[in-house]
Amino acid sequence: MTIQQLEYILAVDRFRHFGKAAEHCLVTQPTLSAMIQKLEEELDVKIFDRSTQPIQPTSVGRKVIEQARSVLAQAVKVKEIVNEEEQSLKGIFRLAILPTIAPYLLPRFFPKLMEDYPEIDIRVTEMKTQDVLAALATGKIDAAVIATAEDDKSLKAETLFYEQFLGYVSRKESIFKNEMIRTADISGERLWLLDEGHCFRDQLMRFCQLEAVKLHQAAYHLGSMETFMRIVEGGKGVTFIPELASYQLSEEQKELVRPFAIPCPTREISIVTRTDFVRHTVLNVLKERIRSSVPKEMLTLQSTQRVV
Repeated sequence: MTIQQLEYILAVDRFRHFGKAAEHCLVTQPTLSAMIQKLEEELDVKIFDRSTQPIQPTSVGRKVIEQARSVLAQAVKVKEIVNEEEQSLKGIFRLAILPTIAPYLLPRFFPKLMEDYPEIDIRVTEMKTQDVLAALATGKIDAAVIATAEDDKSLKAETLFYEQFLGYVSRKESIFKNEMIRTADISGERLWLLDEGHCFRDQLMRFCQLEAVKLHQAAYHLGSMETFMRIVEGGKGVTFIPELASYQLSEEQKELVRPFAIPCPTREISIVTRTDFVRHTVLNVLKERIRSSVPKEMLTLQSTQRVV
């Protein structure tokens, strides 16, 4: 039994097709098939039922595949320990980031990071919080940038910065004339918020006490903050944006931004890893670059802010 054979059966389980699995593993299909068959003979079991389309693992095959996934994760961990001992930045680093953070944070640090550290191979994926937690638990990602503090002893979170929520108000709204937004000013029938499952939405719903409000999503389901902003600019309703988004706005767009009245609702942006995480050299570079890319006043919680 070899690491390579285990990688092959995981590829077949992923693609449920020998040809696609072989292409993914950069080998010929006969080579991959022969290696898997040799493993099946060694174990004296059939890992895959080849009579079905797409190919399915057998009942015992599912158990073998799950154990193979665990073994390969531990093999990767051995390499990571060696790289960390040498303070090496080499190797793939899988980073997840919330969709409500990525468009506004990544452009501030990621291109320069790639230029300064070409040896770092960071693979970024946008994920919602629940998907992040599942991916961390199974080892599919190495770290995640999220906005929800998790009370999980298997995870370690470090604060990166604090980010206020801001209102984005159409010129046709009565509250456009106000210098700031109060929760009492917010009416659900003209409010645009992200779909359920986004912590950005959940935090604002709690702060503004909008749990019972049906919002526009009753007629319009959408997960894009940018689309809501375009609707507001077109003269319809109110939405909310994270503070970093305001730095990407034109002068005309900034006229639609309104801060909340004190205490200003604020989210704590953290980077989260498993407690058995070992690649601290790469992580420290990431943390330093992220923190240096945001305005200094965002690095600490202000007296006028309240984490929601």
